[in-house]
Amino acid sequence: MNSVASQKIRARTQLSALLMAGTMLAWPTAALHAQEAAPPTVPAPNVPAPTGEAVPTATTVKSITVTGNQRLEAQTILSYLRLRVGQPYTRATLDQALKDLAATELFKDYQISDEDGALTIQVAENPVINRVILEGNKRLKEDKIRPEIKLAPRQIFTRSKVRADVARIIELYKRQGRFAATVEPKMVSLDQNRVDVVFEINEGPKSKVRQINIIGNEKFSDGDLKDEMATKESGLLTILSSNTSYDPDRLAYDQQKLRLFYLQNGYADFRVISAVAELTSNKQDFIITYVVEEGERYKFGDVSVKSELRDFKPEMLQKLLPMKTGDWYNAKQVEDTVESLSETAGLFGYAFADINPEFHRNAETRTMDISFDVGESPRTYVERIDVNGNTLTHDKVVRREFRLNEGDAFNSFGVKRTENRLNSLGYFQENLEIDRKEGSTPDRIILETNVEEKPTGELSLSAGFSSIENFLLQGSIRQRNFRGLGQQLQASVNYSSYSKSIELGFTEPYLFDRNISIGGSVYRRDLNSFNFINNDRRTTFQQVTTGAQINVGVPLTEFMSFFGRYTINFDDVSLDKNLYYFGGQCDPLVAGRYLCDAIGKRTTSLLGYTLAYDDRDNRLRPTRGQSLSLSQDFAGLGGSVKYARTRVQGSKHFNLGNRFILNVSAEGGYIYPFGGRPTPTSDKVRLVDRFQLGEPQMRGFDIRGIGPRVIRFTDVDLTDPANPVLNSDLKNRNNLIDDALGGRAYYQGRLEMDIPLGTGAKELGLRPSIFLDVGSVWSVKRPTLTTLADFRDPSDGLTKYKCRNATTGDIKFATLTTGSTTLYSTCDSANGYAALAPFEERFYGNSWMPRVAIGAGVNWNSPFGPFRIDFAYALRKEEGDDTKRFSFNVGTQF
Repeated sequence: MNSVASQKIRARTQLSALLMAGTMLAWPTAALHAQEAAPPTVPAPNVPAPTGEAVPTATTVKSITVTGNQRLEAQTILSYLRLRVGQPYTRATLDQALKDLAATELFKDYQISDEDGALTIQVAENPVINRVILEGNKRLKEDKIRPEIKLAPRQIFTRSKVRADVARIIELYKRQGRFAATVEPKMVSLDQNRVDVVFEINEGPKSKVRQINIIGNEKFSDGDLKDEMATKESGLLTILSSNTSYDPDRLAYDQQKLRLFYLQNGYADFRVISAVAELTSNKQDFIITYVVEEGERYKFGDVSVKSELRDFKPEMLQKLLPMKTGDWYNAKQVEDTVESLSETAGLFGYAFADINPEFHRNAETRTMDISFDVGESPRTYVERIDVNGNTLTHDKVVRREFRLNEGDAFNSFGVKRTENRLNSLGYFQENLEIDRKEGSTPDRIILETNVEEKPTGELSLSAGFSSIENFLLQGSIRQRNFRGLGQQLQASVNYSSYSKSIELGFTEPYLFDRNISIGGSVYRRDLNSFNFINNDRRTTFQQVTTGAQINVGVPLTEFMSFFGRYTINFDDVSLDKNLYYFGGQCDPLVAGRYLCDAIGKRTTSLLGYTLAYDDRDNRLRPTRGQSLSLSQDFAGLGGSVKYARTRVQGSKHFNLGNRFILNVSAEGGYIYPFGGRPTPTSDKVRLVDRFQLGEPQMRGFDIRGIGPRVIRFTDVDLTDPANPVLNSDLKNRNNLIDDALGGRAYYQGRLEMDIPLGTGAKELGLRPSIFLDVGSVWSVKRPTLTTLADFRDPSDGLTKYKCRNATTGDIKFATLTTGSTTLYSTCDSANGYAALAPFEERFYGNSWMPRVAIGAGVNWNSPFGPFRIDFAYALRKEEGDDTKRFSFNVGTQF
C-alpha cells in the first residue's frame, strides 16, 4: 500500500475553462446549474490486494498541505474540511472533503493528491468582482435593479449568486409586465484574478392582455363582466390605461370582483372554477380564460336580529335593516349591515362587539334566511392613546384633534370624527386611520395613531416677460405647520407693470393651547383695471389699497364655529390725468361717467363675522358631508364708506360609490348701502365694492364677464356726416371697450362630479370633473351714457362735430364735409384744437336671469405646482356678456 503510485483527485468547475484574460465570455445559467448539480467524485486508491487477504478500508492521514491559495490562509481552508492529521480516512472521506470545498463557493478549481497518507489540497480561488455592469436596461433604471441584486464589487464571485441575480432581474421585469425580458450574464477576466460581471438585458415589449374569455356565463354578458374587472383588454379605447398589462395579483383581484358582482345580484352559489392566463408564443400578449358557474338566484327570506347586549333591542334594530323579505339577495348589503351594526354598537361603547350573520340557505325555495347575532361583549373604555411617526409635528397638535380622552367610554363616532379632523389638517398621509387594539383587560382599548408626515411648506417662484405686462415676478411662501405647532405663516410678493402687491399673514389655531384661533395679515395692493383697443391694452383706473385684518375664531359645537374679524383699508382710486382729465377734471366723454364717479380716496372700517357649520369628512378633499356659512360685514364704524354686506354659502358632497363624488353648492349675497350717492349720477355702492362674477368662479365666461356693464362702440363710419354708421357688433370685442360695473346682488350655483381614473392617472395627480355652473350679478343704478349726439352741434348736428382745445378744454364745432375720412383735418389744429372721435355707450347685463355653462375640467397636482384647466360652453347668456371657452388657473384648491 505504501508503494501506491501518486494519484490526483480532481473536480473542476466550468468557469475555470471560461477564464480567458481580456476576452468577454458568456455562460448559460442552465449549464452552470447542471455542472454544479453533479457532485465531485474521487477515484478509489489503486491498491493491489494480496490473494486471500482482506482489502484495507482506511489509511491514516500523515500530513495535509494546501497549495494554490492566494487570499485565503491554509488554516481557513482546512477549517472547512473534516480531515485531520492522525485520523483515518477512506474514499468516502475524500469525497466528502471535495463536497465541502464545493460548498464554500470560494474556488473555481480544487483537487486532492494522496501520497501514502500525505494529502495535498490544491485550489484555484474564485476571482474577485471588480465591477457589476448593467446593459440594455431603459425601462427599469439602475437605481431600481441594483438594490435587488447580490453581486457587488470586492465580493467573491460565485455562480449561485449569478443565477439568483438573473432570476431576480427577470422577476423585476415580470412585475413591470415584461414577460419577454431575458438576461444574459457575461464575464470579463482581468489581471490579479479579478473579473467584471456584465448583465446584458433585453427588456422586450410590455406584455398586454390581448383577450379575456369567459365561459359559463348565461345571466350576464361578457361585456358586463369585463366592466367589473380591473384588468382591461388592450385596444384603442384603453391605450392610456395602465390596467392592460398582465398582473397575477390583479388576476386574483378580478376573481373576487366577479364573485362580489354575482353575490350582489343574488347568485349565492357562484364560483370561479378556473382562471388561466396563457402567454402567447412570442411572449408579448396574454389570453386570460375564466370558467365560471353561476348557480341559481336567491332572494332574502326571513331577516332577523338577535342581541345579547342590553342596549340593543332586536325589535328596534329590525326596523333599521335595509334588506326586506322578497328582495334579491345582496352580499354587499349584508356586509354593510354588519359594519353599520358594529358602528352602532360603538356608539354605545362596545368597541369589540361580536356581530355574526348566520345564513340558512333553502335550495327549494331559493331563499336565504339571515340572522344577525350580536354577541355579548363588555362596554369598553379608552385605556391609552398612542401617537407614532410624528417627527416634526408635536404630539399635542395631534392629540388636541381627538374627540376622545384617556378614560372616556369608547365611542365609534368620536373615533371617526377624529380621523376626519386629522385628515383635514393636511399634515399627514391621505386617509389616515386610527387603529383599535385590545387593552390590558377585555374592557379596555388602545387607540393607536400611526402618522406619516408629508411636506407642509409651499414655495413658489416664477418670473417671465409679457408683451402686455412686461417683466413679471411672483413669489410666495407658506408653511401650514410652522414649527410643528400647527401655526400658519405666509408671505407673497407680486410685481409687474400693471399689478403689484405684498402680503404677510400669520394664524395661531390654538391660542394658549385653548380652542381659540387668532390670525392677522397686512397687505398693500396696487391693481390696475384695463381694457383693450384692438390689441393695445389701456389702463382704465388704478386702485391702491393698503390695509390690515385681524380675525378670531371659536367653536360653538363640534360642527359649528363663530369667526369675528376687523378690517381697515385705505383706498385710492385714480385715473391717468394725461388721458382722462381736461381742465383739471375727469372728462366723462373720455373716461365715462361711471369711472369718474369711482375716483377718490376713501377709508373703509369693516367689522364682520361668519357663522359656519361644517361636518364634511375632509375639508381639503371632501367626499361626504355639508357646509353652511352666513357672513356679514358692516362698513361705517369710522371711515368714509358705509354699507352692510351679507353672504350665504352652502355645499354638500355625495359619495356615489366607485370614487364618484358629487358636489352641489350655492351662494349668494347683497350689499345694502347707507347714506346718499357720492354724485347724483352714481350708484350708492362704489364700483370697487360691488360683487363681480366670471372666471374663475363662473366658468364659461371671461373675468368679470357677467353682469352690468357699459360697452363703448368706437367704430363709427363718418363718410356721410349727417348719417353716421355705428358698428355695434358685440362679437368682435377688438372694436369696443368693455367696462364691467358689478352689482349689489349676486347668486351662483354649481353642480360638479369628480370622475375617477385608473391608478396611473391617480399617481400623476390628475382629477377630472364635469360641471354645470349657474349664476348672475345685477342691481346697479343705470349710468348716464354717451351717445353719438353728444359729439354733434345741438344747433346744427348734421355736419358739425366737437373739437377741444388740449390746453384750455374749450369746445368748438367743426364742419365735416361729405366724403371726408377723418375729423382731424376740420379742427383748428393750429390753435391747439383736436377732434373728439365720436363713440356710443350702451348698458347691458343688469338682469337677475341666470347664466348657465357646462363643461369639463381637470385638476393636476403637477411638479410645478397645482393648476386647473377647464373647457366650458355657455348654454345661456345675456346680451353683452363676455364668454370664454378655455380657462387656465394656477393655484386652485385640490
